Order: sequence, then structure tokens, then C-alpha cells
Amino acid sequence: MTDRLQTLRELAPRLAETALANIAQEYPYDPGHVVRGPDGPALPRELHPVFYGSFDWHSAVHMHWLLVRLLRRFPDRLDVATVRARLDVQLTPAAVRTECDYLRANPGFERPYGWAWLLILAAECTLAGESAAGWRAALEPAVASVDELSTAWLKSAVRPVRAGTHANTAFALGLLLDAAEVLDHGDLARAVRDRAAEWFLDDRDAPARWEPDGHDFLSPALAEADLVRRLLPADRFSQWWQAFLPELPPSLQQPTARHSPGDGQAGHLWGLDLYRAAAFTRVAAALDDADRAEQLRACAQRHLDAGLVALDDPDYQLRHWVATFAALALDPAGH
Repeated sequence: MTDRLQTLRELAPRLAETALANIAQEYPYDPGHVVRGPDGPALPRELHPVFYGSFDWHSAVHMHWLLVRLLRRFPDRLDVATVRARLDVQLTPAAVRTECDYLRANPGFERPYGWAWLLILAAECTLAGESAAGWRAALEPAVASVDELSTAWLKSAVRPVRAGTHANTAFALGLLLDAAEVLDHGDLARAVRDRAAEWFLDDRDAPARWEPDGHDFLSPALAEADLVRRLLPADRFSQWWQAFLPELPPSLQQPTARHSPGDGQAGHLWGLDLYRAAAFTRVAAALDDADRAEQLRACAQRHLDAGLVALDDPDYQLRHWVATFAALALDPAGH
């Protein structure tokens, strides 16, 4: 077990406690709901009987993922009965059907970030096997809806979004591809690969010196590289990386500046440190250039050390989501 996995193992009870509290906390909540008439909006739990907690829908989805991941990886470190009981309450067929109906009625809702996390949640349930079979079965209608919505979106989208926030296309495509391969959704996997190749394989000289924006929690450059490394063998990916980022600018090598407490947007920068730690590690593992890989691993460690401090921040603007990114940084290999 690596030092990172040992750290995640040690933190598992704390992260699970955070996730359990978040998914059951209905308020405050940012619904992202378009009001179409005088009879709306509905309350969060009415709109989203599964994902009504954690401040917003996508955070609720990936907090459920975090619980399933921790159950699969470190069951001996958790109160398994409590976690399973909570997930049994949340992930029921009737409640998921309401979520599914909402997604179909609002086909732009949570595209693409929330969609990708929902499929990753289903993939994690699949990897967990029989112990999560009931949750996986309950999720199936929503999974089918997101699969269809994602495939249609990929066919119609003209250009990617290269932001450092939820709209980022490359980050979502990476999660969608990982999930599609676990779920054996071949059509979706092919659609992701085709679009990713079209949009990103010819990119050169990424403007990473401009990163980060003041509310980034993703790195546009690293999200793209983390996607492309899924598409290419090591030798070709190393060539692509050399053309894409010939040199790492200082702004990408060092952890980001801290923020003022209570500022949720600036608080994204804590998560950016953790995301960079995960992405640097995965990109380094995909390179066949030992020197550059070592440089990236050093960057990853600096960002991890800085980002884990966020777990001590009591601000709900951080607490409702950052534990997930800590788990990604500490277990970047994924499956």
C-alpha cells in the first residue's frame, strides 16, 4: 500500500462522516433549477429525492460516490451498517425514477459535470459487486438517461469548454470514458473517444501560464492532458505532452493562493490543489519520459500537501464537496 493509500485509509472514517452529513443536509441548497411558471420552484427534496443534500446536485452525487468508494476500499475502517443504511434510504428505485424524469425533462441540467459523476457513481457500484448490486439496479434508469443524453450531446456539440470549473469538457469526458468502460457502454465510450480526439489531439502550446483563474477547482491544461493520456499509448502521449506543454510554468508547479473564509468561489482553489495532485500523478504515470514524470510527481506532492489542509476548514462552502477531491488526490489510480 502506498503512502497515499495509507493516508486515505486513515482518513476514511472522517471522510465518510463528512459525506454522510452532507448528503442528508437539505439546506442551504443551490438547485440550479429553471423556473418555468408561477407554480415553481419546488423544494430541493421534491425536485431531487436522492440528491437533495450537499448544497447542490453534483456534489450530492459525488458524495454518494465517495461513500461507495470508501466502502469498497476500506470497509474495515467504516461503520458499514450506518453507511449502508443511509445509502439504502437514498438510492431507492422510486426516488431515482424521479431524478431520471427530471433529467429527461431538463436535458441541459448538470451537463456535463453532474452527468459524469452520476455514471461514475454507477460504475463504482458495479466495481463493488454484489454488495452494491441493489444500488446499481436502482440507478439504472438514470444511468440509461445520462448515457442517451451524453451521446446526443457529443453528437451535437460544436466545441469544447476549456474552463476551470464545472463546464470543463475534458474533465467530464475523462469521467464519462472511465464509467463507460466499467459499465460496458460501448457506444458512449466510442463517442467520447471520437470527440476527444477531434477536439484535443492537435492542441499545442497550452496557455497554462494563465492558470489559475480566481475560482478554478480544475486545471484546464491538466484536465485535457488527463483525458488525452486515456487515448494514447505512452510513447505517443509523451510526444503529445511535449508539444502541449513544453515547459511547466511556475503558476502550474506551485499550489494556489489561499482565500478568504466564507468565499465559496475563491474556496475552489483548495480543491484545485487536490485536483492538480491527482492529475499530475496520473499524467506522470502515463509518460515514458522519466525526468518529466519525476517533475510531475514532485508537483503532485506539493499540491497534495497544500490541498489536504482544506479538510480542516469548517466552512460548509468547502465541506460540501472537497472531501471527494481529497479522495481523488489520495487514490488517483481510480479503479
